[in-house]
Amino acid sequence: MKMVDTHQHLWDLKRFHYSWCAKIPKLNRSFLIGDYRKAARDAGIVKTVFVECDVDDPQQLEEARAIQSLADRNPLIAGIIASGRPEQNDFADHLRELIRLPKLKGLRRVLHVAPDEISKTPLFADHVRLLARHDLTFDLCVLARQLPLAISLVKKCPRVRFVLDHCGVPDVKGRAFDPWRENIRRLAELPNVVCKVSGLVAYADPAKWRTDDLRPWVEHVLEHFGWKRVMWGSDWPVCTLSATLRQWLNAALELTAGESKEHRRMFFHDNAERIYHLKP
Repeated sequence: MKMVDTHQHLWDLKRFHYSWCAKIPKLNRSFLIGDYRKAARDAGIVKTVFVECDVDDPQQLEEARAIQSLADRNPLIAGIIASGRPEQNDFADHLRELIRLPKLKGLRRVLHVAPDEISKTPLFADHVRLLARHDLTFDLCVLARQLPLAISLVKKCPRVRFVLDHCGVPDVKGRAFDPWRENIRRLAELPNVVCKVSGLVAYADPAKWRTDDLRPWVEHVLEHFGWKRVMWGSDWPVCTLSATLRQWLNAALELTAGESKEHRRMFFHDNAERIYHLKP
């Protein structure tokens, strides 16, 4: 089965600064395209979507341009989700530079590292609404407790296509289903949101997780978003905090093993091409 990895990270610590990496020793090194190819070898992944890596603010545009240059040489990278700060006054200028990149598909602002108030401002919503003019997505990277903030933002931007990263970062290890369950249901009611089942294993117990530990979270997302509004993503290399890329992919394959070929094709490939407008 051909697959699209909708959530791939790459970072080169010799070129860019990622302050957050210093706090996580296992991730505090460069992860390059060759490392990804090795991790994904024989997995059936034919395309990836690079997702910004929360590079330090001054290098946001530089990171996106560097990935475009890399994608020019590596057709495997079919799309780019670039970094942006909708809370800043110069966001429109930043967006004008980003849209020059041929493989730009959307933007992301990691909200779980920012004060909750940031996404509540009229300026933030005004700037996110600009994405609709260019048919770009906005990836929602929030903690489970911040899902109500995501719901509020989506309601303010009905013409923007939103992608919820990592199923809303649930506490899989602690089995904290509520209020995550209800907030996922509420978010799924909004037709302009899709859910990325990406890196879920990173929130499980790294020492003793099993595929069935992930099952109730994935099944709840599938129940409420449906098969046309879900996508698989590795969240490599962050997923390696608990599993290799292949271990996480094998778990996802096992979790969907009883579904039809059509549903699995949508989940692992077709939806990504449609939602992110990837070239066939």
